[in-house]
Amino acid sequence: MASHYESDITQFIKQYKQQHPDAEQKQREGRARLWDRPQDPELLEGFKQAKVPQRPYVYQND
Repeated sequence: MASHYESDITQFIKQYKQQHPDAEQKQREGRARLWDRPQDPELLEGFKQAKVPQRPYVYQND
């Protein structure tokens, strides 16, 4: 196989990035809006304490 082969997907992504230079910045902003949020340690501790242990076989009726 030739070392300069690029798949159709790779070619599409490169072409898209050339046509839309701000796409990566918008992607980072979207990630920051949805995922990169400050965490509340007290709230997380409450979630850990409220967790119910799962049985080994969840479909068995006791």
